[in-house]
Amino acid sequence: MKILWQPSEKQIRQANLTAFRRVLNDRHGSIGEAYAELHAWSVKYIPDFWEAVWDFCDVSGKKGNVALQPGEHMMEARFFPDARLNFAENVLRRRGGDDAIVFRSETGYSSRLSRDELYGEVSRLAQAFRESGLETGDRVAACLPNIPEAVTGALAAASLGAVWSSCSPDFGEQGILDRFRQIEPRILIACDGYFYNGRSLDIRDKVCRVAEQIPSLEKIIIVPHRAQVTGEPPVCPDIPHAVLLADYTTDFEEREIAFTPLSFSHPLYILYSSGTTGLPKCIVHGAGGTLLQHLKEHRLHSDVRPGDRVFFFTTCGWMMWNWLVTALASEATILLYDGSPFYPDGEVLFDYAESEGMTLFGTSAGYLQALEKNGLSPGEDHDLSALRTLASTGSPLLPASFDYVYARIKKDLCLSSISGGTDIVSCFVLGNPTGPVIRGEIQAKGLGMAVEVWDEDGRRITGSKGELVCTRPFPSMPVCFWNDADNARYRAAYFEHFPGVWAHGDFAEETASGGFILHGRSDAVLNPGGVRIGTAEIYRQVEGFDEVLESVAVGQEWEGDTRILLFVVLRKDLTLDQDLIDRIKRQIRAGASPRHVPARIVQVPEIPRTRSGKISEIAVRDVIHGREIRNVEALANPAALEHFRQDFS
Repeated sequence: MKILWQPSEKQIRQANLTAFRRVLNDRHGSIGEAYAELHAWSVKYIPDFWEAVWDFCDVSGKKGNVALQPGEHMMEARFFPDARLNFAENVLRRRGGDDAIVFRSETGYSSRLSRDELYGEVSRLAQAFRESGLETGDRVAACLPNIPEAVTGALAAASLGAVWSSCSPDFGEQGILDRFRQIEPRILIACDGYFYNGRSLDIRDKVCRVAEQIPSLEKIIIVPHRAQVTGEPPVCPDIPHAVLLADYTTDFEEREIAFTPLSFSHPLYILYSSGTTGLPKCIVHGAGGTLLQHLKEHRLHSDVRPGDRVFFFTTCGWMMWNWLVTALASEATILLYDGSPFYPDGEVLFDYAESEGMTLFGTSAGYLQALEKNGLSPGEDHDLSALRTLASTGSPLLPASFDYVYARIKKDLCLSSISGGTDIVSCFVLGNPTGPVIRGEIQAKGLGMAVEVWDEDGRRITGSKGELVCTRPFPSMPVCFWNDADNARYRAAYFEHFPGVWAHGDFAEETASGGFILHGRSDAVLNPGGVRIGTAEIYRQVEGFDEVLESVAVGQEWEGDTRILLFVVLRKDLTLDQDLIDRIKRQIRAGASPRHVPARIVQVPEIPRTRSGKISEIAVRDVIHGREIRNVEALANPAALEHFRQDFS
């Protein structure tokens, strides 16, 4: 166990988590000084804990007298059943001339909205929605880059009690239709184009084709983002019910927003499973659960304070976008970025961090690995004095990346590897700003989240690998799946592996320190000779080779057993030879075990990823077995699959 960072006494004293602990001590008596004691209390007294979060974060709304109404089944529990609140009202409650949103494009284009300006934009759009007949429970779909108009659209919909669902504009036509046709939106908000890696991409024709195939649409609102950046005149597609955003809201002036009070579980967002094994599941998240869980994660686990400047590199098709938007409710400024994180060079996001005084920098494990592979040292030529937290998610953060962050980015910051997912629009395990960062470990279980690791017999284990479970209800469980009237698909997704207990599908390990190590998705776990192996265990060994940019390991059915195949992407102009193969195998054998050593190592030019940036191990596994990939549209680079259609005997 190697401690890489320890908060100072001053940092602990000033942390929101410390203030929250004082509140609990005043209400309930001493609950102990250790984080483990606080967590144990939070899952033993779940109603008291979440009621305290509501009060500490000063949620606007009526709480009611009941914090938790249990059900016979975990998924039937209801938090704050008598509460009335509005998500957008909580997000927009702070007014003034300071920044609410700062936006920057890879093109160099930038803009900003003050809190007063954001309120005004939401007010006008909400009035226009209402004039269009949008009602509580109706769906608003969006195909937008990570731009301010996406935030204003989501908040305007939420102010009325409409349900927001978004994807990024790089989705293919079928991928968009697979998602939005299921939820039957009345309004579609789409852009005219976007920018990525130096390219300008016009998507108006795609928007027209999509709109023509969603019969429920009554209005298509076009955000002329591409025209705005390039200075071209905005052009509205010649399709029925289409209108430019400026024309849609032109008849409305800012006025106080009539926020619709709603139940705690009223639908706020519809998010989607990746869809790599079929039509994406439409996961409905409630307004109260999303708000309360995000407030807890921002203020207590990420130490977000009023005036902080919070950034996460994300698209509107990833749950981290929804997470980022809620940071406005903690009176932080949110920093949006659209484009490639490596255009025009690998320093672009740290240029942004320096110029805007970023306090929380959120990104993916893959991005940090790419920085290291490219030999970049952002901390050497950037002023990152404001940066207190660096958060990483999307895939397990390898131990070498922990070393890289503290050596090349900043020594004094809380490196929060976090993990949860679209399923809960939040995290199961994440950061603790009052505790140490241990190399290779996620710091802590989320407060109020009864997280454990179980073996296949349903027994809790520590120090060895098993299934990540949550044994008690939490507010951000999905309200339901769309068009799943009897909850059969919802129940099957999480509660069948261990009846009545949430099984998340992660292969994990709880350490002696109370931290966590993730070893990959359970459904991608390798099983050679009946021994369960997480793919991250192999990646940890391969990551140390300078020649290797990235890799993917899958299990191949072979002679009545399973053998491991490892595919590697090498640096430009390098070719996999026997020497490198032997060195990789020796490292895996020494650093992991003989069971982890792949039967074959194969060079490929690229690896397929989902649109949220995760390596799609399942798609690779299915391709090498000749199985149909049921939803190629879920992949950002589906052409990469062709490199795996060969004989690996």
